[in-house]
Order: sequence, then structure tokens, then C-alpha cells
Amino acid sequence: MDFELARHNMVESQIRPWEVLDQRVIDLVSRAPREDYVPAPYRTLAFADMSLPLGRAQVMMQPKIEARLVQELEIGPKDKILEIGTGSGYMTALLAALGGHVHSVEIFPEFTQAAQEKLAGHGVRNVTLETGDGARGWESHAPYDAILITGALPVLPESFKNGLAPGGRLIAIVGKSPVMEVQLIRRLGANSFGMHSLFETDLPPLLNAYEPAKFVF
Repeated sequence: MDFELARHNMVESQIRPWEVLDQRVIDLVSRAPREDYVPAPYRTLAFADMSLPLGRAQVMMQPKIEARLVQELEIGPKDKILEIGTGSGYMTALLAALGGHVHSVEIFPEFTQAAQEKLAGHGVRNVTLETGDGARGWESHAPYDAILITGALPVLPESFKNGLAPGGRLIAIVGKSPVMEVQLIRRLGANSFGMHSLFETDLPPLLNAYEPAKFVF
């Protein structure tokens, strides 16, 4: 398979039409070896417009969604980034290429190990991978300039917003299947936040995500 041609076609037919216009992001996904991060049985589908299964009921997002989320986070070269859900490590690599340091948390230890090997194999050093439950936030290295939560949440815990540095950006996928809203939240002040709805999607829920108590008659 001609991966370079497939990568080029992915950028031109999927990513650009999805309002990904930041040249830094275009250049990044045009050279990032996505085929090396997908599970081996799906390597020939690495650039297809579809989610790919990772096991444990988790998926790699569609390439166009990955690129759009990276663009919307507006990563700067000195940013400290939190990623909840390492998954394959591909998004971790994209964030690391644009930012200062990525702290990525994954609940499944085998995912952490596999991602660590892939990232190291591609010389990605400015990452710290940790295994743990980040469904309600990860305060260890806060505050963060950018936070990306890669699994869906019924509601967004306040702890994530509180983990943002001044001017920090947070992307969360909020709601329940089949319709979820991708939200971009920006910290405007000590107790002030702005929210912008980006688009709708449907992704697997974050394991152990907070569920608000239901009223029982």
C-alpha cells in the first residue's frame, strides 16, 4: 500500500473540507506516521474516514476529528497539555509535536505500554504517560494550558475546568449516544469560562465517567 499517497488523500479529501485550515496542523498530519499507531490488523485502513477499534470497546477517532480537535486547542510551543485517554498514542504524538509537554493518562495499562513503545520508537520525548483513572480530572501537574478528553462524558466535571491555567483551553465531548456535543471551553478569569460548541459526534464513553444523580419519583 502507498501510505504517502493515502496520507495525502486523507488530508485533501477529509481534513481540509472539515475546516482544518491551520497550516501547522495540515503539515503535521501530512507527515505524522498514523499507520504506525493503528492496531496491526487495521494498518491498511489507517487513513480511511472511519473510527478504528483499539480493543476494550475503545476506538481511534476519525482522522478529520483528530485534526480538528488539535486545531481548536490552539497549542503553543510552551504549552503544558493534559490528555485523558492515551489510546493508541497518535493524538499524544500530535499534541507533543506542537506543544511543550504532554501528560497523558490512560486507564488500561496495556494501552499505556503500547503507546510508550510507539512514541519512543518515533523519538517523541516530551511526553509523560501515566496509568490511572482520569475521569474526574488529573491534578498532578495542573494547571494546564490545554486539556483534551478523548472519551465522551454525560456531564463535564468542574475539576477539569478548574485545572486550566488562565487562558487555557479544554475540549470535551459531552452527552450520550447517539448525539454528543464537542465543546471548547476557555478560561477567561479565575471563575469565568467561555464555551463554544464545535460540532456533534458519537464516541465511546470515558470509562468511569461521572453520572449525575437521577431524580426518582
